[in-house]
Amino acid sequence: MSMLEVKNIYKSYGLCEVLKGISFTMEKHETKVIIGTSGTGKSTLLKCINQLDPPDKGEVWLEGEEITNPSTDINKIRQKIGFVFQDFNLFNHLSALKNVSIGLEKVKRMEKEKAREKAMEELQRVGLEKQVHQYPAQLSGGQKQRVGIARALAMDPSIILFDEPTSALDPELIGDVLDVMKSLAGKVAMLVVTHEMGFARNVADEIIFMENGVIVEKGPPKQMFQNPKMERTKQFLGKISTLYGKE
Repeated sequence: MSMLEVKNIYKSYGLCEVLKGISFTMEKHETKVIIGTSGTGKSTLLKCINQLDPPDKGEVWLEGEEITNPSTDINKIRQKIGFVFQDFNLFNHLSALKNVSIGLEKVKRMEKEKAREKAMEELQRVGLEKQVHQYPAQLSGGQKQRVGIARALAMDPSIILFDEPTSALDPELIGDVLDVMKSLAGKVAMLVVTHEMGFARNVADEIIFMENGVIVEKGPPKQMFQNPKMERTKQFLGKISTLYGKE
């Protein structure tokens, strides 16, 4: 049994069919990167996995429990699924420390002091020990995103979903966020939607190329970059590597 199983997921908005039967599995501590053109359903897939936007058809299983079953306590399951958003989604009226500790207090019912200690640990882990008392307005985009990662880590999740975590950042700030993500590889399962080809090439255990709501091809980075089976994969990776760089 795999840690995460995504089985035949379909999702439509009105007459627009966004996901058309997506299936894959993930193992504990594995890193998978999803790539593909804009509008192809990558972010929608992440939202279907953690039920922010439930699929129309198909199943999602996490550690042997079906998330998509209506009788499942989704709030309990979401404690096992971290989510790092493209646009940070921090509470602007709370400090970095409080942004990380509030979930521990409210969701895990942790004592305030213990929650604070855990939040401090995770902020140190992402290199923000000097910014713990600053508010989002005082932080750079990269620092905000690292707070988001610390917030996800604090819940001790089985998997973290990253929805284009660097796309809202200035180019010089992207490296700090990617360095944190690289440091997590092999320690927590990560499913990452990104255009960062260097990260995909160097960190992913498997790359999934999606287009028009289906998986065109998937495989280890070496195969995908050097010898893709599908001509469309070759075309896409050629264009994206030119745009975003090979490393």
